[in-house]
Amino acid sequence: MIRKSTIQDIDSILNLLEEGRKKMTAEGNLHQWKVGYPPREQILKDVEKGVSYLMVRDGEPIATFVLAEGPDPTYLSIYEGHWLNNEPYAVIHRIASAPGVHGIMKEVLDFAFTQTGTLRIDTHKDNHTMQKLLNRYGFTYCGIIYLENGDSRLAFQKTLRNESHTH
Repeated sequence: MIRKSTIQDIDSILNLLEEGRKKMTAEGNLHQWKVGYPPREQILKDVEKGVSYLMVRDGEPIATFVLAEGPDPTYLSIYEGHWLNNEPYAVIHRIASAPGVHGIMKEVLDFAFTQTGTLRIDTHKDNHTMQKLLNRYGFTYCGIIYLENGDSRLAFQKTLRNESHTH
């Protein structure tokens, strides 16, 4: 089951994000989520905006993610490429799952595409696991975006309306 997160879920969300950080570090992705990212204040903002989600199985939180309507300020400029289209889109950020849980990405994407026809997502160049998942689920690499702090990210997009691809 996927549901919107509540204030009572913040500690569970932070625990899931810490597990995500551990997974990334173990896979050699040392720089995407530095210690302390995302801060509790960011998670609180996500919950208050209604964009934070929790996946629950057998009463236990097993994954967290943000699904927010665009435009996302960090996606306004893209370098060394272009977005597939300029249609309204949603973004997925801060996705993480509990240890030993598999198949989360497919469930999150299936859910997200019930809310929007176009998704954008970004990841660190060292996050090979996420890049493989995005490729597996039909996302197109579009170019490089820069976060507010200047860090670069690989940007991807998928749209369900193939005829709308414009360049």
